[in-house]
Amino acid sequence: MGFRKIYCEVSSREIKVPEKIDRIVSLSPAITETLYLLGLGDRIAGVTAYDVHPPEALNKTVVAGYNRVSLKKLKEVDPQIVFATTGYQRDLALKISELYPTYVIELPVSVASIIDMVVKVGDVTGEFEKARIISKGLVQKVSELSDSLNGKVYVEIDLGGPVTFGALSYITDGVEMLGLKNIFGKDFVEWEVPDFKRVVEEDPDFIIYEPKMFSKTSREDVIKILRLRGWNALRAEVMITPGPYDFLAHHGPGFINEAMPWIVKNALQSEQRNR
Repeated sequence: MGFRKIYCEVSSREIKVPEKIDRIVSLSPAITETLYLLGLGDRIAGVTAYDVHPPEALNKTVVAGYNRVSLKKLKEVDPQIVFATTGYQRDLALKISELYPTYVIELPVSVASIIDMVVKVGDVTGEFEKARIISKGLVQKVSELSDSLNGKVYVEIDLGGPVTFGALSYITDGVEMLGLKNIFGKDFVEWEVPDFKRVVEEDPDFIIYEPKMFSKTSREDVIKILRLRGWNALRAEVMITPGPYDFLAHHGPGFINEAMPWIVKNALQSEQRNR
């Protein structure tokens, strides 16, 4: 069997992988989704407990949480390559890289970063051509959706508490590509705890709310949460992301293929209702 050498900029390590990789561990739901798009789902040997995109990933062996891993399970699956991301996973990824070939990819700060991740995963796995076909499709999708909307938007995700997003987030980049203005979009942060008074002052046209992952939060629950903040007078149309899984918080290709079109569709429907 032949091998290839690949240099990982994040870990500053050269890793050696087989020409055909048969056992992949992904510690990132976004990378797992990408592997499936590349046609490599059958070669995934281990994932995290949060891998739900696509649904088939739920059938894979869970070897890790987001920032912890079972070394026993990792040894059992004996990966030929481990994919991880930066952020909370940085220290974990560097630790694993001492044991297995590990390729670390930066967390995305833009929509372009998501597309770049697809190319990098394709390069590492040897699926160069497929990765470029997928990336071209993502670029076309973004182009089709760009400037479809106008108005101001407030985005909130329940990550164990309310979180919103600033200039350094792919979420801000995504909604602003659509033509919306994120009311926290000029804050020089990736994410922050929102200032509720500022939301009232900005009076956004849209509120996009994502409930906590795996919760059974209903629309009525969300409206009650917002009313308790004294937001009754806000004119914003409230859009609640679908399903019990992460949607905007998922920074895989699905953010472009599913989340961005969903925002456009719901916002346009809202505008039609209010005419």
